[in-house]
Amino acid sequence: MRAVRIPLLAVDGGGTKCLAVLLDESRRELGSGRAGSCNYQGIGVEAASRELAAAIHQALSQVQAAEADSPTVWEVECAVMGIAGLDTEYDRQVITGIVREVLANLSIRVRHLLVENDGFAALLGATSGKPGVLVIAGTGSIAYGVNEAQESARAGGWGHRVGDEGSGYWIGKQAITAVLKAADGRGEQTLLTDMLLPHVGLRQVDELFNWTYGPHYSIEKVGELSPLVSQAADSGDEVAAAILQRAAEELYLAARAVIEQLGMRDKSFQMILQGGVLQNDERVRNSVMEQVSRYAPGVVYEGAQNDPIYGVIAKGWAYLDRRS
Repeated sequence: MRAVRIPLLAVDGGGTKCLAVLLDESRRELGSGRAGSCNYQGIGVEAASRELAAAIHQALSQVQAAEADSPTVWEVECAVMGIAGLDTEYDRQVITGIVREVLANLSIRVRHLLVENDGFAALLGATSGKPGVLVIAGTGSIAYGVNEAQESARAGGWGHRVGDEGSGYWIGKQAITAVLKAADGRGEQTLLTDMLLPHVGLRQVDELFNWTYGPHYSIEKVGELSPLVSQAADSGDEVAAAILQRAAEELYLAARAVIEQLGMRDKSFQMILQGGVLQNDERVRNSVMEQVSRYAPGVVYEGAQNDPIYGVIAKGWAYLDRRS
């Protein structure tokens, strides 16, 4: 049995994509792989396992291609996984089980395994370890922060059923509700009706009810409605504009909760806004920035210094350095 030793396996397993990277002793990349979402809360355990395995297998294949003989076992000193959907102790048990099964199926032996929420990895990558707050509003939403004492805090991120306020999914869900209310006469008429129905392949509002409770409904598809709300608001639709304003208020509340938990209101710190909603909708982004700036005048808005995978990698090397 021939084994190949690899110092570090780093995985950024987000709600949209999964990226796996293998690194050698000189911290050079040996191989990388990319797959789809591995958030088990959104796609299920089986699908999450499949995507995680695909990304890691792709990275291993690049290393294997450079080997004279095909290895039968991979020995990884440290594997760090930043996985979406890790919000509770129950989630940790489920995700750790997924990770261990995937590693076993790929014949990977890991000496030290670290499993974290993908948001903390994104925070480390975004701030390079400096005091800061990261607000993410993509398909889901969450806020993370770290202060000078390296204490961390989070707010939001409780999933699409009871949370993720201000996210693309949340905005899309509000749009569906607005269309149904307008059809009933319980809400104002909105451009969203004429924009949303053809987007999901429907002709009449009552078909939207069946679509929402049918097999074609998904978190991802509802999240894809968010840009339509932005377009409607840009066209002067007051219903759409109100949805986006509420989204900004929810994201501000998450940021404020983190700032308060970490005692950073009167401190200077950097703030990074990530995710499709905050990066693509100027209305939401500017509103969040204005509200946070009034609450914490020392905030400085920065672009992310590194992608989340670099935060995962940094955590892995820091762990190995402490043990050496």
